[in-house]
Amino acid sequence: MKDPIKVERGIKAKRNGGAFELRVRNDLECKGWIVNKWNNNIFDNVIKAARHIWRGPNRPMTFGTGFPDFCCHFINDIAVEVIGVESKSNGNLSKEEKEKCRWYIKRNVFSKILIAKKTKIKNKVAVEYDDFEEKYGTG
Repeated sequence: MKDPIKVERGIKAKRNGGAFELRVRNDLECKGWIVNKWNNNIFDNVIKAARHIWRGPNRPMTFGTGFPDFCCHFINDIAVEVIGVESKSNGNLSKEEKEKCRWYIKRNVFSKILIAKKTKIKNKVAVEYDDFEEKYGTG
């Protein structure tokens, strides 16, 4: 039997993560980026559509489980820049996520990958971005 306290904690964490992801999207759009949900993932060294997750009868399937969260485009007079953005409240990636980031950068899928994390400024949540290569390196 599942521990109801852990279940409640998981529900709250998922809700907070979704709210932070929406905040990141709005922040990027305010800065002039065109933001799309990235619904792909890496399977056997090939980019494929992310699998939808079956959560049980009478419960909606989980969509949008790709990595990273967003594919963003910025268009100026000279060129188009394409970046990936992953939203993480604590700003830390797992080992598997780091490997996927390196794979995307090595194959020039994204020019860079940003990790959005929560910061508090005067008791208000703000979004801060870390460049993956600067934080973790490419090796």
